[in-house]
Amino acid sequence: MKTLKKLFFLLIVVSLVAAVAFYFRDTTAPLLSLTPGSGPITKSTKILLSLEDSGMGIKNVQVVVVQGSERSPLLKRDFPPDTKQVDLELDLSVLKLQEGDLQIEISAIDQSIYHLGEGNSNQQVFSLTYDSKAPIISLLSRHHNFTKGGSGLVMFALNEEVETVGVKFANYFFPAYEQDSGDYACLVVYPYDIKDSDFVPRVFARDLAGNERQLGIYYRAKNVKFRQRTININDKFLEQKLPELEDLAPNIANSLDVFLYVNREVRQQNREQIVEFGKETSSTPLWDGAFMRQPRAASLAQFADYRTYYYKGKQIDKQVHWGHDLASVARAEIVAENSGDVVWAEYLGIYGLCVVVDHGLGLQTLYAHMSQLDVEAGDQVQRGQVVGRSGATGMAGGDHLHFGVFVAGIPVQPLEWWDASWLNNNIDNKLSSSF
Repeated sequence: MKTLKKLFFLLIVVSLVAAVAFYFRDTTAPLLSLTPGSGPITKSTKILLSLEDSGMGIKNVQVVVVQGSERSPLLKRDFPPDTKQVDLELDLSVLKLQEGDLQIEISAIDQSIYHLGEGNSNQQVFSLTYDSKAPIISLLSRHHNFTKGGSGLVMFALNEEVETVGVKFANYFFPAYEQDSGDYACLVVYPYDIKDSDFVPRVFARDLAGNERQLGIYYRAKNVKFRQRTININDKFLEQKLPELEDLAPNIANSLDVFLYVNREVRQQNREQIVEFGKETSSTPLWDGAFMRQPRAASLAQFADYRTYYYKGKQIDKQVHWGHDLASVARAEIVAENSGDVVWAEYLGIYGLCVVVDHGLGLQTLYAHMSQLDVEAGDQVQRGQVVGRSGATGMAGGDHLHFGVFVAGIPVQPLEWWDASWLNNNIDNKLSSSF
């Protein structure tokens, strides 16, 4: 009899312990997150609600959108037992929302019997701003004259803060930069190799909510033809350049194959690097007046010369020359053609030892094939300051300077930037009118 009482008592104790353990098995509320959880949104913004409960699982969730005194139920859902994780996309398009602030109230409850069977709950409120209106673009510059291979400046104003802004056409995008006045300045290129019908520049703006607008501009586009040139490659040149170039063409033994690899693959790699340099730019102009030409330098090759390469009478390659080749005497002093910040000063593939100077708004100049560098990345240089000496490093057959101008990494005609009248009429006057 005593043994039965002890067993009965033990059974009661075990049952109580088990009941208490089960009751306190899950005392943690579900986790919830909202993406985006703040900032501006539109009716089409994808809003992701994520729920997670590693204990007994999620039981239900309710979502209410609040604007002022209006409370609009958006979602109410129950879940089957043992639902540990779920992602839900909230569709705001079913609600009649007003422009301005709103709150999204979320309440999630788990399957736990804690809190006398009511379970663990998590309530959170997320504050966002509803914005369904695209930015308003006000064009400030009225006349835009572009010559193929050349540049131009577009000035405009916006009525709100934006995420992305610039001028776009075809596969090109040129970022715009906000000035101290609040206006935006955008240097644009009429690429030397684009189809004329594809050059239809438009101002593009996307606000923080994702609303987009485009605006056409008034412009004239002048087409020009570029020169065709023949470059003969001989064994003497290959033997001379092989020791330097073979480091750029690993595992290639034949000197002609080394040349072709560097002229094609390394050239393309350098182009991609120059595009990256274009992102390291000042949002305001750093240049001061027209760009100066190198002292006493004669022009050897021009911008956008289409070059066909021959070896022993056979065509082996085609490339385009992206700058002006200038020469005076061996190891001539090379000067910065305008003020700016040095973003690169070391070896760069086909350009050899070179310097890249940023002049702001994505405008940069490149000084290549040098034998000596007198500046470092991060230096500030002034117009006319010596940055190094000319040479024949990289893909160069003799001592000279390869001078290039780029906008957002896209090569442009240096002749325009050497022309004080062109610069004043097409660039500087537009900039000064916004200050």
